[in-house]
Amino acid sequence: MAPKVVDKAQKRREIAIACKDLIYEIGIKKLTVAQAAKTAEIGKGTIYEYFESKEDIIFEIINISIEEYHTEFLETIKEAKTTKEKIFHFFRFVLDESDENMKHFNGYKEYLSVVLGEENEQMKKYNDTCHIFFKEQLKNIIDEGIKRSELIPQAVNFIDGLLVFEKGLILQKMTQEECDVDTICKSFINNLFDLIEVKND
Repeated sequence: MAPKVVDKAQKRREIAIACKDLIYEIGIKKLTVAQAAKTAEIGKGTIYEYFESKEDIIFEIINISIEEYHTEFLETIKEAKTTKEKIFHFFRFVLDESDENMKHFNGYKEYLSVVLGEENEQMKKYNDTCHIFFKEQLKNIIDEGIKRSELIPQAVNFIDGLLVFEKGLILQKMTQEECDVDTICKSFINNLFDLIEVKND
């Protein structure tokens, strides 16, 4: 009988999925290869057949989590009827206080500390990919709003500003005890739309 052929990319993904909750339960910095192997129910040596290091495991877990978030984001904005509703969905990650979202938010907080503290070039490049994805989605949302005569053409000039504002809001929530991000976000978006919405007199 011929030996079973293992799809290494698929196996790598399966191991990462099995270990996904570890980075939220234990933390990125405290996670060990031994813990990952135990959780995935494989030998520690087998881990190294699919991953170069602990950091490689973490990167794959983060990669899968971001993929899932991107897919969910695209599905969610389909349900929104107006451009303004879609823009508010863009800020859901920082506004949603549910236990599930806060688990991911706190995981992202630790992820940023690793990126900033260790000058991880692989993670920085991945951040660039995420930035491009969300910039494209915002552009699609704004362009659609312009085509539907909801927004003035100059609305496209605010795309970079929205991206920077969202990152600033995340940073405020991460670093300040008393920060009402919900009120700050609603005020900003409402004021912005006062400027960019087409006025039907």
